[in-house]
Amino acid sequence: MDMLEKMQQLVESCREDYNKAKGGNKAAGTRVRKTMQDVKNVAQGIRKEMLGSRD
Repeated sequence: MDMLEKMQQLVESCREDYNKAKGGNKAAGTRVRKTMQDVKNVAQGIRKEMLGSRD
C-alpha cells in the first residue's frame, strides 16, 4: 500500500469516532486526535518522498 492510500484509510477509519466526538464523546475525541497525528506523520512522509524525488 502506498502512503497516500494509507493516509486515506486512516481518515476513513476515524469517521465514526469523529461523529461521536462531535456529539460530545470525549474518548472518541481522543481517538480522533491520535488518528489525525498519524495522518500528519504520513503526510510528512509523503512530503519528504516528493522532495526526495526532485533531486
